[in-house]
Amino acid sequence: MATLLKDLYSPFFYQHLATVLETTVPGFDKKQYIRLVFDQGWEEKELKARMRHTATTLHRFMPANFSEAAPIFETIVRAIALSPISKASLECMFLADYIEQYGLAYFDESVRAMELTTGLSSCEFAIRPFILQYGERMMVQMKLWSLHRDHHVRRLASEGCRPRLPWAIALSPFKKNPAPILPILENLKTDPSEYVRRSVANNLNDIAKDNPEIILAIARKWKGLCKETDAIIKHGCRSLLKQGHPEILDYYGLKSHQLQLQNLRIHTPKVNAGEDLSFSFTLVNQSGKTTVIRLEYAIYFLRQNGSHSKKVFKISEKQVAAGDKVTIHRKQSFRPITTRKYYPGRHRVSVIMNGKEFDALPFELK
Repeated sequence: MATLLKDLYSPFFYQHLATVLETTVPGFDKKQYIRLVFDQGWEEKELKARMRHTATTLHRFMPANFSEAAPIFETIVRAIALSPISKASLECMFLADYIEQYGLAYFDESVRAMELTTGLSSCEFAIRPFILQYGERMMVQMKLWSLHRDHHVRRLASEGCRPRLPWAIALSPFKKNPAPILPILENLKTDPSEYVRRSVANNLNDIAKDNPEIILAIARKWKGLCKETDAIIKHGCRSLLKQGHPEILDYYGLKSHQLQLQNLRIHTPKVNAGEDLSFSFTLVNQSGKTTVIRLEYAIYFLRQNGSHSKKVFKISEKQVAAGDKVTIHRKQSFRPITTRKYYPGRHRVSVIMNGKEFDALPFELK
């Protein structure tokens, strides 16, 4: 049986954590802490609830005032970094949660604590209430972080201010006007760390969903600086590419008027739940020159209310010589996943070449 994410918060983890706390928190009672963690509601708690419970239980042994607790907290972080649970980054997110819960009224102490903690477990979620509460003051600090010697801190500067960070509260002011984010991304656009550069690309992709014109301007400004920055632009424009945005297609020279789709065939017109849709097609480059072709397909998933939801999947992006024909075979799984519910009935599949979508064909999910 697969291990559940919530079970990362295991007896092994808490035994080592309690050992650290025993040496760092004055008056800490290891047995009482373990007993309080594994309370009557423990088994029903999911991952995020266990994270919050770990933080609130620690707080029972700490000074109530975060200003007084901060030096002890920093000692805990340093001790965990030297312990057997130092690589347990997901489990150690309770540290960031502790800052979020108890440090919001203490800007300076919390900034110092997040700077220290994020190398052990990212503070990208915890920082967002600080951005909303402190606004420009927090963004000034994040701009300073974007120049930090530690790549974990530099990444926090970008990841923490993403307008649409998944599983986090949205930063609505930045969805409307991302201008405060842009100086941070400018500082990081040639960062030596791929970890940081990927965050910059994800931030750009978030911005593109609400302000595509800003990303297009950045793409033109950054183009050709270096191959790493070009890769940031490409990854940051992925949503616009999937949408077939005309200006970004033109930016990458993705023309579709001389491309032809032939022989779109569905090999499994009736798909049983848990199995694969299988289909194939042939693309033809009718232009007189070698052409870069971005290949995608769209599944129109049937919803419960009878409407359809379109989801685009990338196949490849490659050069096709003049006059060449290329046959593509593809499968789409309908095995159960937590992020999508499948409904029986008529779904559709279509092929997209350089942003141009060709006619869709139906198939039945049973």
